[in-house]
Amino acid sequence: MTQATQPQSAKSLLEEYAAEVARGPDGAPQPGATAKRSPLAADGDAGNIDLIMRIPVTVKVVLGSAVMPVANLTKLGRGAVIPLDRRVGEPVEVVVNGRIIARGEVVVVDEATSRFGVSLTEIMSPSANDKAS
Repeated sequence: MTQATQPQSAKSLLEEYAAEVARGPDGAPQPGATAKRSPLAADGDAGNIDLIMRIPVTVKVVLGSAVMPVANLTKLGRGAVIPLDRRVGEPVEVVVNGRIIARGEVVVVDEATSRFGVSLTEIMSPSANDKAS
């Protein structure tokens, strides 16, 4: 199991991400990428971080999965219950743009509107994330 890392500042996470993006899948610098310095390294680059902070990402929380034949899938209707492979209390995975970045527990945010959220319990390290994907 992966150990949780200490909380990092947004700037250090973005710098780490920028360095990862500059490398290809084999770890070598990509053509045209400048691996010499992070695009966020200079103090005057506050505009760069603002641009990055506005990039939309897709966040998914994986509650579980199920496998069923197409015949059973076509019989599903409103109110049908699909049993998942996870139990109540087991950790859920938080996935951003297809990569597992954290694990957490489902919590009730607002009982009146039946809204749920995720309380993060473990942040995945980038190196463990690469091994998992």
